[in-house]
Amino acid sequence: AASNPENTITSIKRLMGRSAADVSTTLPYAFAEKEGMAVIQTCQGEINPVEVSAEILKKLAQIALQRLADDISGVVITVPAYFDDAQRQATRDAARLAGLKVLRLLNEPTAAAVAYGLDSGEEGVHAIYDLGGGTFDISLLRFSKGVFEVLSTGGNSELGGDDMDEVIYEWLIEHLNPQLAEDINNDKALQRYVLQQSRTAKEALTLAKSVNVNLQFNGLDYGHCELDRAIFEQLIAPLVDTTLKSCRRALRDAGIKKQQIKDVVLVGGSTRVPLVREKVEQFFQREPLSSIDPDTVVALGAAIQADILIGNQPDSDLLLLDVTPLSLGVETMGGLVEKIIPRNTPIPVARAQDFTTFKDGQTAMLIHVVQGERELVEDCRSLARFTLRGIPPMVAGAGKVRITYQIDADGLLNVTALELNSGVEAQVEVKPTYGLTEEEMADMIRASVNFAEQDLKLRHLNEQKVEAKRVLIAIESALEKDASLLSDAELSTLNLALKRLRASINSDDVKQIQSAIKHIDIASQSFAAKRMNASIGEALIGNTVDDL
Repeated sequence: AASNPENTITSIKRLMGRSAADVSTTLPYAFAEKEGMAVIQTCQGEINPVEVSAEILKKLAQIALQRLADDISGVVITVPAYFDDAQRQATRDAARLAGLKVLRLLNEPTAAAVAYGLDSGEEGVHAIYDLGGGTFDISLLRFSKGVFEVLSTGGNSELGGDDMDEVIYEWLIEHLNPQLAEDINNDKALQRYVLQQSRTAKEALTLAKSVNVNLQFNGLDYGHCELDRAIFEQLIAPLVDTTLKSCRRALRDAGIKKQQIKDVVLVGGSTRVPLVREKVEQFFQREPLSSIDPDTVVALGAAIQADILIGNQPDSDLLLLDVTPLSLGVETMGGLVEKIIPRNTPIPVARAQDFTTFKDGQTAMLIHVVQGERELVEDCRSLARFTLRGIPPMVAGAGKVRITYQIDADGLLNVTALELNSGVEAQVEVKPTYGLTEEEMADMIRASVNFAEQDLKLRHLNEQKVEAKRVLIAIESALEKDASLLSDAELSTLNLALKRLRASINSDDVKQIQSAIKHIDIASQSFAAKRMNASIGEALIGNTVDDL
């Protein structure tokens, strides 16, 4: 790896479902972008993260075949809890490319809970602290009568043991021969070598109080130094503190206090670092569980879940209920967001809501799927757009469109729009081009709280504008057909009210808009009565009393 860093691919999980712009520049290989996905440039050509992951899965399947001596009918693949739709879909694509049938994508913390829950049978709220090589997850789960319910999740898809390696890497460059700092910028093989030595030092410091680092590469001696555990802990303390911030957020989201946590489960090789264990114990005020190897506990949980899914445990009543990390909604008139599935809703789930057409004769409806906690579309993340066509022409409000959001057990979203009168239907499977980091998700949630009052005022304003536009369109349409029913004075009065209504729509004064709507409602009452009388008269033409 050190001798050929540009063609040795590591930490591939961090790249799943990412664009080139999202990828860290500290990685030693070159990137390009193709169809919204980061691709790695190697001596054998370009390869994308899905293809790399597929090769890893093929190798794992090969090992399983050799050990089990039986065909593989399906697989359970674990993913970080904060993998979004794009990253989960990329994982499924990798499995399909490897020729594997995915029975379930299982969140890694949930898999760990499966392993511990079945072994101990303990009921209560458990915290799963998962710090691996490339990602961090914290999940709070309630285990009761065979049911694992995820109360909240948090974490960071770009924080893990690799980041500890990098802070040691930077420290070594600063404290060893100055020539190292000059040479390393232009030598990717040297970069990889120093990273390997940094990782070796980190692993040694999980047991030893200090470690001697001696850097000799390609015949050059860059010196040696002693790195003790105290310095190492100073270097990584900010990283560990970042994980605890996510823990606080997860507790707050679940409405749980530390004292209510029954057990804390450690998952991931990076939890072997003494400082991590100490800080986790201090934070939760209890000694964490680590009786199962933190490197294999997730795999054990996945194996148990696979065993259940293929029917080997027919008496098992184990049920897994994960949650969606951000609210999912649809854009409505005025750029507003109507939430269909709120944040932290257990999945799998399906929710539906009915909407109506806005204009007379409307034959199509644009469906805009968004993600986030804010009231306005412009403050949320756009996931997908699709159009429902073939709506029968009807008066405004007569067309009924049922929009259904369905999230499967893997966390993948499918949106369907159905016009109830005609049965015409359209749907989309949401596959965003890039993912969100945990910090970006946290920022979205934080912004929804900080701007809650402002957002509600803007929502109320936009709702009034939408209502004003609806009234305006309805009266203008009626005038096109039946203006002859009005006297010149009545028509003049109504036109003045319309002018006032148009002006109010361009203002940001809610009271002014409400007043204009009320004014035109009064001004149009006579017109509405005359139209109704005319319609009744037309219906009676040619009919006798006996016919009625």
